[in-house]
Amino acid sequence: MKLRAPAYPLITVDPYFSVWSTSNSLNKSVTAHWTGSSNTMDGIVYVDGKPFRFMGKGKEELIRQTNVDINAFSTAYTFENELIKLNICFFTPVFAEDLYYASRPVSYMTVSYEADGKHEVRIGVSVSEEICMNKKGDDKTETGIHALPNGLKAVSIGTKSQKMLTRSGDDLRTEWGYFYLSAPEKAEYSVCEADEMTFVKAEFALEKGKKSTVLFAYDDIYSIGYFGKKLKAYWHTKGISILEAMAEAEKESEEIFDRCEKYSAELFAKAEKAGGRKYAELLSLAYRQVMNAHKIAVKENGEVVFISKECFSNGCAATVDVTYPSAPMFLLLNTELLKGMLRPVFDFAESEDWVYDFAPHDAGQYPLIDRQRYGLKRGRKTRYKLKSQMPVEESGNMLVLVANICIREGNTEFADKYMNHLESWVKYLIKYGKDPRNQLCTDDFAGHLAHNCNLSIKAIMGIAGFSKILSMKGETEKAAEYFEIAKKMAKSWKRRASNGDGSYRLAFDREGTFSMKYNMIWDKFWGTGLFEDELYASEFASNLTRINKFGMPLDNRRTYTKSDWLVWTACLAPSKRDFEKFIAPLWDAYNKMKTRVPMTDWYDTVTADKVGFQNRTVQGGLFIKLLENDFKW
Repeated sequence: MKLRAPAYPLITVDPYFSVWSTSNSLNKSVTAHWTGSSNTMDGIVYVDGKPFRFMGKGKEELIRQTNVDINAFSTAYTFENELIKLNICFFTPVFAEDLYYASRPVSYMTVSYEADGKHEVRIGVSVSEEICMNKKGDDKTETGIHALPNGLKAVSIGTKSQKMLTRSGDDLRTEWGYFYLSAPEKAEYSVCEADEMTFVKAEFALEKGKKSTVLFAYDDIYSIGYFGKKLKAYWHTKGISILEAMAEAEKESEEIFDRCEKYSAELFAKAEKAGGRKYAELLSLAYRQVMNAHKIAVKENGEVVFISKECFSNGCAATVDVTYPSAPMFLLLNTELLKGMLRPVFDFAESEDWVYDFAPHDAGQYPLIDRQRYGLKRGRKTRYKLKSQMPVEESGNMLVLVANICIREGNTEFADKYMNHLESWVKYLIKYGKDPRNQLCTDDFAGHLAHNCNLSIKAIMGIAGFSKILSMKGETEKAAEYFEIAKKMAKSWKRRASNGDGSYRLAFDREGTFSMKYNMIWDKFWGTGLFEDELYASEFASNLTRINKFGMPLDNRRTYTKSDWLVWTACLAPSKRDFEKFIAPLWDAYNKMKTRVPMTDWYDTVTADKVGFQNRTVQGGLFIKLLENDFKW
């Protein structure tokens, strides 16, 4: 791809097992965790005994990187000197539609070389203790050599204390479990000390023209704390050990790689057809990040939970207003994962701790799902600061998401289990959604806002979504009643939100203001007709006049924007050409952004500087354009 990524994904399994390169060249910076903390991996190629560094930062002479390319599943590098051409490819088969592979904690690195002459070539790969603890030196380590069922070996490293699921946080990495490194047959394994850290290392010979595979694996044993229970990752349902999973991964490496390449090409082609080449490149970069910021686990009753981490925001887990923008990717690829994102919220809402008639904000802080953390007051009894809640926001989100699942699957089975909550939340929206009082919304970093026009649209669409659920259930009379309420609210909205020039306000009482009306997209997709095509056209035309060098601001209060909402707003465009025009500055922002971190969703449209957030799942929202063609509404 032509896009220069702000950070390049190497290992992308879950919020803890995550390694990135934060420079244009793999051998010019220390590899990092998505948080920016070092997650040191070193790679050396020995040519006729002379060492050249291809990964990480060190004293060895560098082998010159000549290319890097990304698709949805892989990051491929090429290095060259006067002796050899070295090919390195990292890939992780996190197929959204295949829960086993999306969950299996094994990532690949393939290596091969080309040369005109005859050379003795060896590869050395080292991984530091940072892979299995929050910060280097936090704990003592224990290592071991293990035999895989296929005759290969692996070297492991883990902490001695194994502080499993004992604390939660945002800028926090794993403190338990064991990392495994495996290389081809006849590889030599060792443990060494360097830079005040313990490293595990694998070294092996390369044959000219033959591809060799290195496996990186992590067994966290238990992954998620869930209302007093410890849950295992989904891959454990197959009943195999981590060593067996690694042997399986090695055996099928070529087949899996081909599957990844085919999937990536198909996704790219669909995205390019829908929104142009730059759009396709944005999705290719976003895919692994979105999957990487979740963990797939299984409840005792067999239900899947797909736990998101609100990365570099506050570490909250199963956050509703993070699930909402990320949902398009999972509506498109696998609704079971979207259900898995909502189940923790419903489980918490059914607990004695949640006594409110609106939807909660979250269900915990990663990796502990036990109760909402946002706005939690200190003390024995669970109490919340009401000013920290997002009643209209989260209630609207939940109703729209459940409606979309029902529409996508053609039945109401998922909604049927939670109708008592949905009915409570829709009543809240009817009471307070027409003209929301002073409260937070998902764009909470801009502060409280009364009379929020876009938030009112969300309430309208939440009510319309509930009407669609009722209609699918055969409750046509009741469905019509709710739709009529949504229709009347929309009519009132159009009158009160209008600036009189075809554009619509940030807040009902703020004439001449503007904001992204991204919540309208469901009216367009559902065909509910609450807002006319002429309104979409005039609002989008006004949006085009607001674009700065790196995109349209979120609203008139600041010059920053959100990548997810920018693409949702672009979907209101009357043509593909206008869509491409609207999202091109987003591509430019990532291409030129100085902050080298996994895709931020919050940046300045004048400078392209990151404002906050990184590696968040909300980039799943970029997939929304594909729903127009691939989703049967």
